[in-house]
Amino acid sequence: MDILETQASCRRKERRSLAELVTSLLPFFVSSSTYFYLWLPDSSPSPFSAAVKSAPVLSLAGLVWYHKGGRSLCGSIGAVLAGLLLSAAGDVCLIWKELFLPGMLFFALAHVCYSLSFSSRPPSSSPRSRLSPSLLLLLSLSLWVFASLSFLYFLPHLSARKDSSVITPAVCVYTFLITIMANLALVTSRPLTMAGALFFMTSDLTLACHTFVAPLPWGRAAVMTTYYLAQVLIAVGGVREGSDVVADGLGNRKRK
Repeated sequence: MDILETQASCRRKERRSLAELVTSLLPFFVSSSTYFYLWLPDSSPSPFSAAVKSAPVLSLAGLVWYHKGGRSLCGSIGAVLAGLLLSAAGDVCLIWKELFLPGMLFFALAHVCYSLSFSSRPPSSSPRSRLSPSLLLLLSLSLWVFASLSFLYFLPHLSARKDSSVITPAVCVYTFLITIMANLALVTSRPLTMAGALFFMTSDLTLACHTFVAPLPWGRAAVMTTYYLAQVLIAVGGVREGSDVVADGLGNRKRK
């Protein structure tokens, strides 16, 4: 009876927590909608454009702080918060074309933070979501092969640039870091985290095509849509991590 009461209490608490999380996502939805509504041109960079572009990610940083503030920020969720803040700094830099490399550096550091967060999380114990070792190995190998082939595809375009001596190794290191981040996300077997990492790779791949190969008519919209999706999934995945661990523990206890 005590176990049933505990489970019911945890489910009620989980529903309240979920409702509160959805409500606290409103600033993100408003700020990201504002960005797409204003759609300020890239040809006129300004502090206002930088503020509008970085506002959604900063709102997610505020969400993480609100839900996981205090001592819990010393753990994996603290690395997610750091990754969001570094991403916002990268957003500001990329408003100005001459700050592309500093922007790339900020995002590379964000991927390091996300990697630290994912590597310190226990894998999901839910049988429904946990990847089997063989499937995880297959997905990881596919990820690295895809990343390597993508870099080889961009290499001639990077080599043709005037700043090739700097941009080529920078893109190589960045590709390595984001692939590690996505690989560690797969290891967690947590759907939100995995989806967020893969959306991030999709966003950066589209940005690379748009920047280094040829401008795409739909490039900026695709980049920003997948980018905001990636950040919100990673942030919510981090906030929900504690609840998932509790739920997994209750499930294991019930099976016993």
